[in-house]
Amino acid sequence: MTADGCGPVLHLVNLAVDSEHGREGSDDAEVTPSQPLDRAAAESWFLSRGLPSVLTRRARWRRLWRRSAPALACIATLVVGAASLTAAAGPAYIDIDDSPTPTEWLILVVLALIAPAAVLVGWLVSRIVDPRRRRVASTVAVGAMLATTLLSTSLADGFDTVMNVGWLVLATLALNGLGVGSVLGWATKLTVTHLASAGALVARALPVVLLTVLVFFNTYVWSMATKLSRDRMWLIVDLMALLAVSFLVSGIVERVRPLLASRAVHDADSPRLSDTPFAAMPDPVRGVPLSRRERLNVVFVVAASQIIQIAMVALVTAGIFMVLGLLVLSPDLLPVWTANGPDQGKLFGMLLPIPQPLIHVTMFLGALTFMYVSARAVGDGEYRTQFLDPLVDDLRLTLVARSRYRAHVDSR
Repeated sequence: MTADGCGPVLHLVNLAVDSEHGREGSDDAEVTPSQPLDRAAAESWFLSRGLPSVLTRRARWRRLWRRSAPALACIATLVVGAASLTAAAGPAYIDIDDSPTPTEWLILVVLALIAPAAVLVGWLVSRIVDPRRRRVASTVAVGAMLATTLLSTSLADGFDTVMNVGWLVLATLALNGLGVGSVLGWATKLTVTHLASAGALVARALPVVLLTVLVFFNTYVWSMATKLSRDRMWLIVDLMALLAVSFLVSGIVERVRPLLASRAVHDADSPRLSDTPFAAMPDPVRGVPLSRRERLNVVFVVAASQIIQIAMVALVTAGIFMVLGLLVLSPDLLPVWTANGPDQGKLFGMLLPIPQPLIHVTMFLGALTFMYVSARAVGDGEYRTQFLDPLVDDLRLTLVARSRYRAHVDSR
């Protein structure tokens, strides 16, 4: 048989082989559970990046128990720490004078470490990838809360204790189902990964704040801090924070508006999405418009990340001035600056050997730092280049993945 005569036969053989491969591929697609696993991975990817609005309402309420493991572990650490403080203090309120006892030193150490320990535990649990281990972590956290609260209360109050823990767990699950936990978790993780940059931001904020201290750190300010009640001071701090957040959000909206309107895809997007569930999905010819909820989600993600980062800078600055005040205030200077006020202040319901005016001045300086850094975040081009632009570019990539995901889901 000539080569020309074999041509039709070879063509039929190739068609048969191709069709057989096609049947094998279709059989594999039907047998393997790759589609649900890929969809679950895609949903987890969006949740881990603070965009729950991309998912359907049903998808946001799935797998809540294991998704809530970091938050439950963090809350359990706070509950155990608070119970330890109560056990160490006894039935009376905590009153620490100028010569703390070993038990009171332990209370101070636990008070200083409880918040960082809770954040650390939550971060460690968030690094658990195995779903089964995450579910175990959630169960252990809830069990620790129940055991700690039951041991620290009487049998008559046991039912109320269990109910309080139950409501706390339900509130945590509900916040995760609504997507709030996803946004806050992503913003906190982003802030922790940029701690070095936040340290540089503290160094930039200190000179201006120090100049402010030279203006405000005088007898009249301390006298005002002595006369003000804690509730009045919180009103002042809340007003300053509200003004700063309003100014910050307005600037973020202006910065994010081009991102919300653009559907541009860059050449580097595909390599950056190569290790994600969207690597094999093509970019849609026409981008899927963002809904109002998704637009609010994007603005909230950027605003929350910036607010958390700036709040950390303000807390660090306030802590520095608290230490500075403790070093400066001598027994001779204390009556002058505090207008003969009490030399003990109340913090979290505990009487500590810290003057109340020093606590108020520290709160005021922290709020002042928050306002200054918020204004700089909007108006300073160097800040936007170092902190805001990388965040916006990361969100733009997330929206590219969102377009692929929505086009893939809508086509099915």
